[in-house]
Amino acid sequence: MIHEIHVMYTGWDDMQHKTDLKNPSTPTGWTFLTNHAHVFLVISRDPDSRIREIADQVGITERAAHRIISELVSSGYLSRTRVGRENRYKIDSSAPLRHPLESQHTVGKLIELLSTSEQTSAQ
Repeated sequence: MIHEIHVMYTGWDDMQHKTDLKNPSTPTGWTFLTNHAHVFLVISRDPDSRIREIADQVGITERAAHRIISELVSSGYLSRTRVGRENRYKIDSSAPLRHPLESQHTVGKLIELLSTSEQTSAQ
């Protein structure tokens, strides 16, 4: 007996952040950076970001943002300090990227590269 399975895919990422290189206004289904990298970049820009703000900017749920932050903290890429009722995050910019193909580079270099490209595109 064959069972048909229907999977619901929200496609949020497909419609919001992805673009076709040849036509930047055309959404596509993938990006070069993972949600972990996106969360990391949001925090690098504002270490006092709230989970809701991070989730909104990345385009993920608050639960997913919390899980990613917990993974980054447990892996030593971030440290978290309570400031009143909020968290302040600190990045270990000397930590190496995780994949063997990029492990000779640090997360600090990634942030620097992407921050530089933001400043260049804003000019």
